[in-house]
Amino acid sequence: MQYVWMAIIGFIVGLVARALLPGDQKIGMIMTAVLGIAGSFIANYGGQALGWYKVGEGAGFIASVVGAIVLLVVCGMVTKASGARS
Repeated sequence: MQYVWMAIIGFIVGLVARALLPGDQKIGMIMTAVLGIAGSFIANYGGQALGWYKVGEGAGFIASVVGAIVLLVVCGMVTKASGARS
């Protein structure tokens, strides 16, 4: 059941990140959920590396949204760079 909740929260985090970032992100609903889940992982492990969170302590919702926004920006840069070569 934990994985189901992680997917639901990840989807919500991905939606919030897409809404906060200006521009048009051409990704589907599944990629939105993956983006939110990955953003949560980035916020969690990045926060542990910086000493903000203890091991076993999860990142908060806002930190997860920030992590998802960072991923969305990076994905946009990679997509733009690969599109420029073609």
